Amino acid sequence: MIIGAHSILYSRNAEADRAFVKDVLALPHVDVGGGWLIFGLPPAEVAIHPGEEGTAQEFYFMVADVEAFAARAEQHGGACAPRRKMDWGTLTELTLPSGATVGVYEPAHARPKPLKPKKAKKLARKARKAAGETANKPKKKNAKKRK
Repeated sequence: MIIGAHSILYSRNAEADRAFVKDVLALPHVDVGGGWLIFGLPPAEVAIHPGEEGTAQEFYFMVADVEAFAARAEQHGGACAPRRKMDWGTLTELTLPSGATVGVYEPAHARPKPLKPKKAKKLARKARKAAGETANKPKKKNAKKRK
């Protein structure tokens, strides 16, 4: 079962974009060495849209208030495209310091409840059991020492 997702934004100036995401967007992060930051994201969702090629992917940040987001980004050197009202929300495009762009929108659509890690593990166990697999995990021994 899926327990998360890892998205990649390619950049011509990864250092500047990482600093912007860390300092301006204030996403929690870990440094996995050599300045490579992996950012935590809030709950996410995925949708499947029809497409001729069937091989394209898109990534959007969702925000509670797109105008406030754009104002903060622009105060710190980011640039946001004019906002557009769509049926599903208000959309803008954030230009990062490298010139790369990422979509940002304030959703107007219903949102699914996020899949919690414990629930994901439970679903994975259920799927393995349904597939006839057995977990080859050693059983935990009682940590208490008996006298």
